[in-house]
Amino acid sequence: MVSHRRPTQSGLNRSVRVTVVSAAAATAAATLTGAPASADPKDTRESAKAAVDRLYAEAEQATERYNEAGERVARLRGEADRAQDAAARGQETINRMRNSLGAMAGAQYRTGSIDPALALLLSSDPDTYLERAAALDRAGARQALTLDKLRHVQRGVAQTRAEATRALTELERNRAAVTRHKRAVEAKLRQARQLLDSLPAEDRASFDRASRSGRDAAPDLTGVAPGSGRAASAVSAVHRALGKPYVWGANGPSGFDCSGLMQWAYAQAGVSLPRTSQAQRYAGRMVPLSQAQPGDLVAYRADASHIGMYVGNGQVIHAPYPGAAIRYDPVGMMPVSSVTRI
Repeated sequence: MVSHRRPTQSGLNRSVRVTVVSAAAATAAATLTGAPASADPKDTRESAKAAVDRLYAEAEQATERYNEAGERVARLRGEADRAQDAAARGQETINRMRNSLGAMAGAQYRTGSIDPALALLLSSDPDTYLERAAALDRAGARQALTLDKLRHVQRGVAQTRAEATRALTELERNRAAVTRHKRAVEAKLRQARQLLDSLPAEDRASFDRASRSGRDAAPDLTGVAPGSGRAASAVSAVHRALGKPYVWGANGPSGFDCSGLMQWAYAQAGVSLPRTSQAQRYAGRMVPLSQAQPGDLVAYRADASHIGMYVGNGQVIHAPYPGAAIRYDPVGMMPVSSVTRI
């Protein structure tokens, strides 16, 4: 997400650079990059900036893992709730069947257990007895059928309860993963901020200037048309998000991370996208970069840990990294891994 920053161009000569780079920056860079504290201040400053880029990129990777774990938590919570509801309904069915069987057993007990042949011999009305015997046979068949259904429902409820237990166990595991990934993101961002804060003010300013590649001026998009109505709606939405802050783990409407912005923009077009950039790259048909149209999703890095929306004339709109607003950038700001048409 940040490795696309253009190298800072400075007119300071070597001797002036030595005076402006602080010892704190050298120490921080040495800690984070492995460079010795006695390294050339110019090299140390560049190493510090490279380390910030790396930390932001790692934070974004952790953010996508956080988003993925959060999506799994939501899915598993739904599975567990549905399984528990199904188990409760199944238990109600079991209770009704048991009551029915109990009623049948009580009726049989009240009629006694006299041998049917003897009852026929003693009966003063054989025809009536035979009718009752046939009714009892039918009742017995219903009882057997109810008992069979009861066993089947009991097996189903046991399986459903096992599924609910599995979903709840997996839910707790994924909740722990969400917390772990959240801490990883926060740690990376904290390290990056500490490293930036250790740089002299002039170096911090140049770092910020180098990261604002065209945010303040909209590119010329005259005559650029999306390939479909839903793409047009998504492009319109992503334009409305320009200038809003990057907020990791957020999908709008007041702040976004990279995949959250894509999900929100297409939701305004009535299209449901997955939550993570890795899943979004497979949410449509892949096309060559040379054939990109406005509304296409452009995934970056081999692991697709960053994503933006192509808006025409070689430009994307994306949520870059914490501290930077949603903005335009050249489509080639980082290595492109895929272009997806929704």
